[in-house]
Amino acid sequence: MKQHETKSADPVLLAPMLRTGPAYWVIVAILSAIVAWGMYAWLRQYALGLSVTGMNRPVYWGLYITNFVFFIGISHAGTLISAILRVAGAEWRRPITRAAEAITVFALILGASQVLVDMGRPDRILNLIFYGRFQSPLLWDVLSIGMYFFGSITYLYLPMIPDLAILRDQLPTNVPAWKRNLYRVLALGWHGGAEQRRRLEKAIGIMAILIIPLAVSVHTVVSWIFGMTLQPMWHTSIFGPYFVIGAIYSGIATIIVAMAVIRKVFHLETYLKPLHFNYLGLLLVLFNVLWFYFTVSEYLTAGYGSISAEAAVLQAKWSGEFAPVFWTMVVCMALAFALIVFGRMIVKGRVIALVVIASLLVDVGMWLERFTIVVPTETRPQLGLYSIGVYQPTWTEWSITAATFAGFALLYVLFVKLFPIVSIWEVQQAPEAIPSVTERLRSYLPGAGVSAMSESSGQPVGGGE
Repeated sequence: MKQHETKSADPVLLAPMLRTGPAYWVIVAILSAIVAWGMYAWLRQYALGLSVTGMNRPVYWGLYITNFVFFIGISHAGTLISAILRVAGAEWRRPITRAAEAITVFALILGASQVLVDMGRPDRILNLIFYGRFQSPLLWDVLSIGMYFFGSITYLYLPMIPDLAILRDQLPTNVPAWKRNLYRVLALGWHGGAEQRRRLEKAIGIMAILIIPLAVSVHTVVSWIFGMTLQPMWHTSIFGPYFVIGAIYSGIATIIVAMAVIRKVFHLETYLKPLHFNYLGLLLVLFNVLWFYFTVSEYLTAGYGSISAEAAVLQAKWSGEFAPVFWTMVVCMALAFALIVFGRMIVKGRVIALVVIASLLVDVGMWLERFTIVVPTETRPQLGLYSIGVYQPTWTEWSITAATFAGFALLYVLFVKLFPIVSIWEVQQAPEAIPSVTERLRSYLPGAGVSAMSESSGQPVGGGE
C-alpha cells in the first residue's frame, strides 16, 4: 500500500473550504458582533452582579437555564442521526452524519456555558468540583455532560480522519501552510490501508454504541435537576423520558434547518436530497406525536389531581401571565405536525420548504416549552414563603441569549470552512461497503442512478434526479 493513498474527492465537497466570498465574511462579522455584545453584557453582569438580571427571590433561574436545557436538548441531533441510524444500518444517513455530529459538540459547548453565566461568579464551579456531594443531581449533571462531551468530540473526530487525509493530499498549493499542517497532524498518518479501515470502522462502531446511552443519560440527569426537588410540576417521574423525547425532537428539527442552509449556500443539492428531508420529516412527525403524548400525560395528571400548589402553576400557564408563551408553544407544535402531514397534500413540490418551516416552528416551540417548565414553577414556590413571583428578563439576559445563539451559528460557520460538512469517505465507501444495496444507495448519493428522488414528493421514481 502506498503512503497517502486516498481517493479523489468530489470538488463540490471541497469548494466550501476553498472559496470564501465577501458574503461569508459579512456573516462572520455580524455573528461576531452579536457575540461581542453578549460578552460585554456578561462582563457587566460579572462586575455588577446578578442584580442586573430579572432573577430574584423566588425566581432563581430564568433565560440562562432555559437556554441550558434547550441546547443540551439539541445536542441529541448527532446521537440520533449518526449513532442510532448507523447502528440500525440506515444507509441514507451517510451524507448528513457530519452535520449532525457537529451540532452535538457545539450545542454542548454553548449549553454548558449557560450554567457558568447563570452562576454570576463562574469561579464557584470549583466548589462543585472540589466539594461537591455525590448525592446532588448537580454533580450528576456535571459528570454526565462531561462524559457526553468528550464522547461526542471523539465520535466527531474519528470519522473525520480519512477526510483529513484527503484534505492533506488534494488541496491546491495556494492553501495556507497552517491549514496543511493542521490537516497533516490531525490525519494521524492515514493512508487508507485495509487494516487502518478495519480498525477505524471498529472504533466508530464502538463509539456509536457507547454514545447512545450517554446521550440518554445526559438529558435524563438534566430532568432530575428539576424532578428531584419538591416544587410543583417538577417533582414527577415523567420528566426523564419527557426530556429525552423533547431533546431528540428539537435535535431533529435543528439538523433539518442546518442541512437546508448548507444545501442552499454551498450548492450541495446532489448530496442533501429531498429524500433526506422527507425521512427526517417523518422522524419529526413521530417525535411530535410522542411529545404531545407526554405533554398531555403531564398536564392531565397534574390538572386532574388538583393539588393546590400545582393548580396555581397550571393556572399561570393556561390563563395567567404565562398563557401567551404556553399557547404559542402548543400552536407551534400543532402547525409543525400539520405542515408535514397535510401540507404536502396542498402544496405540491415543496417538501423541503415545508419540513424546514416545520422544523423552525419546532425549535421555537421547544425553547418556549423549556421556558414554561423553568419559570412558572419558580413564581409559585411550594413553601409559600414568598408572594407570587414576577420575572421580567432584562436586556442583559436577552443580549447574552442572542449571543449564545449567534455563537452556535458562528462555530458552525467556521467549522464548515475548515472541514468537509459532508463525510467524503463515507459517501465514497457506500457502494463497496454494501454491494447488495448498491442500486438503492444511488438514490441517496450523487450521480444519475436508479430510484432517484422526486423533488415534489420525496418518493423514489425511475431515472436520475
